[in-house]
Amino acid sequence: MLFTVSNLDLIRYINGTSMSVERLADVLAEKTGSSSWVVVFKALVTVHHLMVHGNERFIQHLASRNSLFTLHNFLDKSAIEGYTMSTFIRRYSRYLNEKSLAYRLIASDITKTKRGVDGMMRTMNTKELLNTLPVIQIQFDALLNFNANPDELTNGIIRAAFMLLFKDSLRLFAAYNDGILNLLDKYFDMRKSQCKESLDIYIKFLGRKTKLAQFLKVAEQVGIAQRDIPYLTQTPRSLLEALQQHLASLEEKNNFLPSYSFQHALIPSIPNTPVVKASASDGWFEGNITLLHEYVKNI
Repeated sequence: MLFTVSNLDLIRYINGTSMSVERLADVLAEKTGSSSWVVVFKALVTVHHLMVHGNERFIQHLASRNSLFTLHNFLDKSAIEGYTMSTFIRRYSRYLNEKSLAYRLIASDITKTKRGVDGMMRTMNTKELLNTLPVIQIQFDALLNFNANPDELTNGIIRAAFMLLFKDSLRLFAAYNDGILNLLDKYFDMRKSQCKESLDIYIKFLGRKTKLAQFLKVAEQVGIAQRDIPYLTQTPRSLLEALQQHLASLEEKNNFLPSYSFQHALIPSIPNTPVVKASASDGWFEGNITLLHEYVKNI
């Protein structure tokens, strides 16, 4: 019989078990081979929970695997609900794959890195930024592609998955935002090819920011406290125009560069605090996560 426990109890059990990280990952991977959406979804939620709250060795191991989840064709035809939940399993597994791959490429979980002016994304050089931001973009796309509306968050399993995604979205966006601010700060000193790449990254960032606002609206509609949902400021159109004009001037081989004060006057100050806090209520997890040994025995 399955029984529910708190996050803390789950982590205490995982940290205290004699099961190796490799065996733990194998057991959960085996569960994702089930034909039942309930079994597969619970296994994925457990994997995500351990990625976020478990020992870092767990996500390190997942990142070292050549492949993780191959659920892009998963479909449970046994019940009407199975069709809907199968769609979210396919999307959710893709996000977990991208989260694992991002860890491999960046050598850290970007949602857990230090943020702010002396954080990882704000202190990267131009080359590192141009390599790292596209990785974050892909992971962020996979997260937002979960694309559930309030009427589809109908059971504890998908709500638990959504809550984990919600928390990841805030932390991931905080790192993403820090990287963009660093990119903007360096933009007017870049070579033409770097400016072109950076402008493309920035335009994509604006699109993802709009999609995040829609994602957060769903979070509010399903009961997440408004105080835990950050306010996303509007970016002035003049900034994008200035970036485009600068690139055009470089392409015309015009050596004119705006003054330093003009450049930085165009870069908006986007508050970090509401996003970095990312302190959504942990109460949502109560009743939705079970002890791993009970999963192994019963799902």
